[in-house]
This record gives sequence, structure tokens and C-alpha cells, in this order.
Amino acid sequence: MRSLTTPPALLLLAAAAVGPPSTVEAYAIPPRRSPSRRLPPRRRKVAASTTAPSSAREPPRPRPIAPSPLLDARARRDVATAVASAAVFASALLSPYALRVDPGGSDADVSRPPAASIERCDAAATTEGQRRVSDAWFAATAQYYDPTFNGLGESGWRAKEREAMDAVADAGPDDDGLVEEAIGTMLKALGDPYTRYLSPERYASLTAYATGGNQGGAGIGVQLLEDPRTKMVTVMATTEGGPAAAGGVRAGGAIVKVDGEGVEGASAEVVAAKCRGEAGKAVDLDVLRGGGDGGSGGPTEHLTLTRAKIDPNPVRTTSFASPGGAKVGALRVPSFTTETVGQMVDALRSLSGSDALAIDLRGNVGGYMPAGVDAAKLFLPARAHVIAELGKPGSPVRTYDADGVGAETTTPLYLLVDDRTASAAEIFAAALQDNRRAVVVGTTRTFGKGRIQNVQPLEGGGGIAVTRARYVTPSGRDLHGTGIVPDATRPGGTCGADDLARTCLGDVADGW
Repeated sequence: MRSLTTPPALLLLAAAAVGPPSTVEAYAIPPRRSPSRRLPPRRRKVAASTTAPSSAREPPRPRPIAPSPLLDARARRDVATAVASAAVFASALLSPYALRVDPGGSDADVSRPPAASIERCDAAATTEGQRRVSDAWFAATAQYYDPTFNGLGESGWRAKEREAMDAVADAGPDDDGLVEEAIGTMLKALGDPYTRYLSPERYASLTAYATGGNQGGAGIGVQLLEDPRTKMVTVMATTEGGPAAAGGVRAGGAIVKVDGEGVEGASAEVVAAKCRGEAGKAVDLDVLRGGGDGGSGGPTEHLTLTRAKIDPNPVRTTSFASPGGAKVGALRVPSFTTETVGQMVDALRSLSGSDALAIDLRGNVGGYMPAGVDAAKLFLPARAHVIAELGKPGSPVRTYDADGVGAETTTPLYLLVDDRTASAAEIFAAALQDNRRAVVVGTTRTFGKGRIQNVQPLEGGGGIAVTRARYVTPSGRDLHGTGIVPDATRPGGTCGADDLARTCLGDVADGW
């Protein structure tokens, strides 16, 4: 074992117990000095020169009895041992650290006080790779919403950490792939496709997407989602006017190769990172048609696209007349980011005077959860429930309610959805549906993602996404795996990914 810097909490315990006697005694109990007991200078001079009767004199103060050096040293050693024992127990919970205690001299030799030091165990993290494994394990343990860890129990989940530590025991500074694979294998034991390790590139991509940025300079204008049912990265939507839309990429296809390299089994963040690059440079894609189900009925197309600068998450507006003559203002919301609510407010102002509003959520895979909640508040009265967040058993339920400030609560509202509408977009749609504020229109159920993740950075530039809670809608529905059933079902597939909002809504705004 090699000594490390003592963690502050344990350092304070050890210092209080085994520090030099003079240090402890100097700050133990300072003498009390009351200003009221001091005589003024003049009175003190008289009192000093006056002889008072012996009965009036202040009795002499007793001399303090010096403590026995033997008892004093033994007492300090007993206190140090008790504190060190508590610290040993605490250190067992703070892997990869352990506390080594030197009990000092024997009962016959108390001149040497006990000593303690914090050291890293040989069986714990000793390499950079092992420390990264340990950091990821602790992050998942602290936040994961299932206290059974997918039935593994605490001991089984810790065993997964030990397996990952063993796998990277010999990893060197350049073995990032081995470390990431070990962390990924460890997290897969939780059985949750949304709890995952994020490489530095994936972490940067995900955080840039959530904040509305364009990480990496240029791209092709697609929204991607790793479908847990097919294990393939599916195109959920394309940016209007972007290289993907112009080059023939359609929603529902699955990307299987980027620049000739197979990406089956890769995450959506990895595929997105491979699609980005320098503006004006070409990228080759192999796209599997037919919804990405991997069946023989879906042909694979080879496409060559040119990367370009793209505003990835704009809210776009348009207006049209329904068959009955109603003026409909439409908002296209491709995702939810930190910029979305502000963009929606501006869009609503530009559409003031409309007889009805239609918000197009087709292909919206979600994104930043608080943005979905805040967007719903724009259309709900005060104290209306948006969602309830349920974390680990025993933790308090967190509810999100509308405040009603500046909300648009009167104009008829319609939400266009499909099977690619997911996550934060489902939070938004379900809140308005359950509060009877909007009519949900579509041909199929929505995707059905009812779990909430935290994304946080880890040492080394990467990050981790951990499912910290599930949510239920205002009526108590858990949408995970089931999705939202539309109120108005459009027959004959007239609300597909490539259909205009006008076509999708049809005459629903006239007869509902």
C-alpha cells in the first residue's frame, strides 16, 4: 500500500485524537476573564497599599494538581483508538481508501502515542483506469433509482465494480478503450439502456444538444435515437434544409455505416459524433430503410452528404387555414433544449390572433427535461400538475406545478405526435392531455420513455448518464414502454413523418 493525502474528514478525527498534547491542551478550555472583576487603576493602587484584616483577604487559590503523565498518555491513546476504530469503519465505505492505525507503545511504554494514516488498498483503485471505474461506480450508486440494482443487491453490485477494476488493472495511459469497455460492461449489469458511460466526445455532444449548441462545427442535420428495442441508431427527424434532408435521409431509417465503418451496436452519441466534422467535407452513410428493424424487407442505401453549419434546434412557425376556414398557427418543435421555451414564447407572439394552435412534436425525441416541464406551463393555469417525479423508495415525491403567469389557456390547442415522440416531448404532451388543455393527434402511440436521467462529468473528460427517477403524468400514468395514445387518430397514415402539419391535422380543428 502507498500513502495518500488524508481525506479532510478523517484528518480532523486523527488530529483531534493523536495530535501533540500541547496542541490539544492549548485549545481545550480557555480561562474565563470577566471585565467586571477588574479594579480601576486608581482603586487598585489604594487596595495594594492598604493592609486588610486576614478574614477579608481573598483566600488563596488552590494549585492545580498536575495529571499523571502515565494516565494522561494512556487516556489519549484510548481516545485515539476509539476514534480510529470509527474511522476504520467509515473508510470501509469510502473505497478505495483504508485507514492504517499504529497503536503506539504498549501499556508499559506509553511514551510513543498512536498514529494513523490513510492509504490506498492494494485491492482497490491504484491506477488511473481503476480510479475512473471507481468514480463511475460511485456516481451510479448514489443516483440510480432502483435500490436493488436490477436485483443484484448491494453485494452483487459491488462485485461488478471489482470485476471492472480487475479488467483494467493492467491498463495504461493509452488504454481508454479498455477502460470505457469495462465501465460500460459494469453499467449494463443494471439492465437500463439509459444508464451508460459517455466518452468525452459523447459527453460533449449530449451536453451541446441539451443546451442548443452546435458541438463540433458542422453536421448533416439529423436527430438520432438508440432504439432499445432494435439496438440500432434510428433517424428520428431531419433538419429542414439540412444536408440529410436534401440528400434523401428520411425519418425511420437506421444508420448502419459511417464512412464505411459499421456502427451497429454503437450509441446515438457515437454515430452523431462521426457524422460531424469540418464544413464542406463529405461523409458517406449507409442507411437501412424500413424503420431500422433489421428485417429483409428494408433495403440499404448508400448516401454521400456534405457537412454544413446547422442551427440544430430551432422552433419554426407557419400558418394555414383548416378545411372549415379556421386560421391555425403551427409551431414545429424539433427538440427540447435550454433555448426552447424562449423560442416558443417568441413564436406564440408571432402567431397571436390565430383561431387555433398546433404544436408539431413528430420526431421530437425530447432532450432537456426541465424545458419540457416549463413549456407545458406556458399553456396551463396556476396549480395545474405537470408531472410527479419518483426517485428511490422512501425519497420524497417531487411535483412540478404550473404558476399560470402569462399562460395561454384559451386558444384551442392540438399536439401532433408519432412513434418517435419521446421523453421530454411526452412529458409536455401528457401534461396538456391529462389537464384537458390539448387534443393529441397522431396515427400511433408515442415512443414511451418514462425515465429521467442525470448527466454529469467524470474525471478524464467523459461523463455518465444515470437514471435517477421515473415520472408519472398528472393522472398517475407511467408512460414507460406504453407511450401516449392519441385522442384523435388519423386514418390511413395521413400523419406520417413527411406529411405537412396541415395534412396531419386535417379537419380535426373544425370538428373537435
